[in-house]
Amino acid sequence: MTTHLELLSEHVCFGGTQRFYKHDSREIGLPMRFSVFLPPQAAQGKVPALIYLAGLTCNEETFMTKAGAQRMAAELGLALIAPDTSPRGANLPGESDSWDFGVGAGFYLDATQAPWSGHYRMESYLTKELLQLLTSSLPLNAERVGIFGHSMGGHGALTLALRHPGLFKSLSALAPICAPSQCPWGRKAFSGYLGADEAGWLAHDATALMTCLRGAPYPAGILLDQGLADKFLEEQLHPHLFEAACAAAGQPLTLRRQPAYDHGYYFIATFMADHLKHHARQLLA
Repeated sequence: MTTHLELLSEHVCFGGTQRFYKHDSREIGLPMRFSVFLPPQAAQGKVPALIYLAGLTCNEETFMTKAGAQRMAAELGLALIAPDTSPRGANLPGESDSWDFGVGAGFYLDATQAPWSGHYRMESYLTKELLQLLTSSLPLNAERVGIFGHSMGGHGALTLALRHPGLFKSLSALAPICAPSQCPWGRKAFSGYLGADEAGWLAHDATALMTCLRGAPYPAGILLDQGLADKFLEEQLHPHLFEAACAAAGQPLTLRRQPAYDHGYYFIATFMADHLKHHARQLLA
């Protein structure tokens, strides 16, 4: 499978390597890009990996250039993986008309509605294709993979982890969309990608998924950080709903409400080390 990976660029970084790749995706039906940071420990053998899902309008470069994660990842011996946020080049009518739907806004699900269902298959891409491609091509430990993300990507991390039990060994999120069926971003995306039947949306809503659980899929805990000066907090994010669902299910959750922090990458960079250490405790145990 290594022949399918096209290395676009490579940079030495904190003793490891920062790489940017392109490949032809079977699930998406289009070329897809992603980035990988391999820590120096990968030169000696397979290392645990942490997938980061970015938010609206971002791409595979955003996290690696803005989050400041590589230094701590190199110290901990964690690989970092950042996929793009949607297909590119599908050229569907309306896919570039708004910033919160279509290009850059795949919402990490498989669309069921035409014309989106042909290419907008981010859930299958991540869980059925990219993970297997990377663990078979790079020195990554397939049994020790965690997932986290920001905003739309936080939604993706929470929902994919809950929808695919056992696939990801650790979970966290920064300012995630916790109840997308109850906020404008999510309702717009779900209406377009999944159709008008709102009952079907709940399978992609982290709060609804957690509400259906009894027990703790992550007994070592889930970590969430939320800035209290985040302009999207009240209308779009609803972490209190996910908090209540976790409490009812018995899922340990640490929800840290951070005074004065907003929604952007200065907030993310501030708490990145805490998230990497959270995952390292579970992935390296």
